[in-house]
Amino acid sequence: MKILLIGEYSRLHNSLKEGLLLLGHEVQILGFNDGFKNYDVDFLVNKKWDSGLLKKVKVGLFKISGFDITSFLTYTQSKKIISKLQHYDIVQLINENSFFCTYFYEKKILNLLFAKASKKFLLSCGDDYLNVNFNFDHKDRKSVVQPYLEGKIKKKDFINTLKFKKNNFKKLHEFIYNAVDGVIASDLDYHFPLVGQLKYCGLIANPVNLTKFQLDITEQSNAIVIFLGVNRESYYKKGLDYFENALEIIKTKYQNKIEIISTENLPYQTYIKAYEKATILLDQVYAYDQGYNALEAMAAGKVVFTGAEHEF
Repeated sequence: MKILLIGEYSRLHNSLKEGLLLLGHEVQILGFNDGFKNYDVDFLVNKKWDSGLLKKVKVGLFKISGFDITSFLTYTQSKKIISKLQHYDIVQLINENSFFCTYFYEKKILNLLFAKASKKFLLSCGDDYLNVNFNFDHKDRKSVVQPYLEGKIKKKDFINTLKFKKNNFKKLHEFIYNAVDGVIASDLDYHFPLVGQLKYCGLIANPVNLTKFQLDITEQSNAIVIFLGVNRESYYKKGLDYFENALEIIKTKYQNKIEIISTENLPYQTYIKAYEKATILLDQVYAYDQGYNALEAMAAGKVVFTGAEHEF
């Protein structure tokens, strides 16, 4: 089959692509490379006017006119790429807002893509309309909404989650659900809000390419090495403040028995090299399942601290 995967988070679609290629399918990825993580994609879309002075101009223009120049430029890039693509048996979106555009331009891009596909599927991966509203409706349930409700995250820094509570993103959700053949959850956190939805196909666990990780089970007699990779954009959403507080206590109690490695905003290839000698990797707090970094670290033989609640 010819398969086009749209978007990339945490290397999920690259791992899926590698598995599908081994099975004899023709697979390509279109979209952004997830910022500083710099994942591989076959058809790269660049996010423009998204930093520095140009971003300030963009924000001012949007406030005055409602026109989002980044969305428009994403649309023009995507339109040019899609026009050159052949027909696909399957197109799969990684998220309801895979192109990070406003409703108007996201819908225009999706219409172009859907015209190229026999079947269309949506991954529930990352924030979307159903899971964001589910989490706000269940405030006592552990989720990425909790640190926002506790005041740890400012509204302006939570906008990419809060947008899914707006009417335009409800309309985008409804448009996509009407267009796709099925919806797939990539882990338990996305499964619960989808239970009972008509087009929900079920949970298909995140793919991990085990050939890329060498299992290291060598017994270490020296210090225990603890690794924490910080992503500033999702610092509180992942509960990294809890890990950093815990590390301060551990440093005081076990300073001669441990080594702590802490990194910040590393590209993916640098990141996986950085935790090579780690015994323990700290991943995330607000999860019922396991984070993607946790899965790859376990494939490399690391002990991982992640969500993994009783339901998991």
